[in-house]
Amino acid sequence: MSTLYLTFIIISAVAILLIMVLRLKISAFIALLITSIYVGIISGMPLNAITGSIQEGMASTLGFVATVVGLGAIFGQMLESSGGAESLANYLVKKFGKERAPWAMVITGFVVAIPVFFDVGFIILVPLVYALSRDTKRSLLYYAIPLLAGLAVAHSFIPPTPGPVAVADIIDAQLGWVILLGIILGIPTAIIAGPVFGRYISTKIHLETPFGMDNEVPRSEAEGKGFPPFSLIIVIISIPLILILLNTFTTVAVSKGLFRASIFTDILEFIGHPFSALIIATLSAIYFLCIKRGMGRQEILDLSTKALAPAGIIILITGAGGVLKQVLVDSGIGQVMAESMAHSPLPPILLAWIISAVVRVTQGSATVAMITAASIIAPIISEFGLNDPQRALVTIAIASGATMLSHVNDSGFWLVGKYLGMNEKQTLQSWTVMETIIALCGLAFTLIASLFF
Repeated sequence: MSTLYLTFIIISAVAILLIMVLRLKISAFIALLITSIYVGIISGMPLNAITGSIQEGMASTLGFVATVVGLGAIFGQMLESSGGAESLANYLVKKFGKERAPWAMVITGFVVAIPVFFDVGFIILVPLVYALSRDTKRSLLYYAIPLLAGLAVAHSFIPPTPGPVAVADIIDAQLGWVILLGIILGIPTAIIAGPVFGRYISTKIHLETPFGMDNEVPRSEAEGKGFPPFSLIIVIISIPLILILLNTFTTVAVSKGLFRASIFTDILEFIGHPFSALIIATLSAIYFLCIKRGMGRQEILDLSTKALAPAGIIILITGAGGVLKQVLVDSGIGQVMAESMAHSPLPPILLAWIISAVVRVTQGSATVAMITAASIIAPIISEFGLNDPQRALVTIAIASGATMLSHVNDSGFWLVGKYLGMNEKQTLQSWTVMETIIALCGLAFTLIASLFF
């Protein structure tokens, strides 16, 4: 298989995927499966081998992703429904004061987006942005951009949010390293795209609270239930992160001979596995945020069921991405791609970012961009002998590329514009630029970090 023919297969496969999603409006799940079949046929795979690869790719991917994304969705739903996000925001704004409120907002967004979906976190917290803007007479963007940056960075960089979980599984990156490096690289990225850019753009675009929204208040406060304590929210959100990181450090210590394997290290690795860590975190959230605050069993069950609806879509798309990866591997394309890339001047991190960014800009969905890029890059990086931190950096690079240049084909573009009362030009000048800053900073910091691993 020549390099030219290989290039044709990859470019045509991505083109077919984009045509089906954009022009024909076919579900990304079905489009990825059809693209996988196309790649298998054009690469010369036997037809029965293609169906075998579909089954193997779907099964091997969903075994991990479905469990983590499902548990993470329920965990986030409990935090959202209990008023935990508002509790966190109100406490930080009170501690920082209104003058330094942008820093409180970026921290709030960064923490809340770890368990809660981006759009849900924004809708819950935007009333606080309205209140701050009304009280200080500053542009909404002075507070909204830091909040959005914190939400966007954490949602893209830090598991157990679905995007990085899916990418990590497809390229076989360890979640503990993704969490650790996602936090380290995500903090400066969120600061630059949030408070720094927000201060600038708020002097260029002055926005007042959109008509009819100035009296909105956070949901939990409006219902009179009060907010759960700030300290409780921090502890509950920290549970899965700390346990997964503990598992990573224990595994590394044992493999390096720093600790001898024992029943104690086995227990640490077990409770720190993403499955166990998220089960513990979810049960803690259900008990402390729901049951102890008077929520009924049926209501908790209904919330859990509600949380799995959006999670199911992401799980299936991720599974289809796993199918594309498996077909690339089984067809031998992955091996040829790796051999070709071995002589390329582009490092895997930059290549992964470019693929993700191109798909993102073209079709709008960050999830589809991340999964498509991961599926294409997985067979390549497997031949490069990357260690766990390096694979985690590739994961973050893909996530960064998937935030690039959000515009009219992205639902987030319209959501933010609507809630902040902006027209298309203002949304492009603020939201789109902020997302692009995240993409470029994420790439830059990832490349810098790769020098040390």
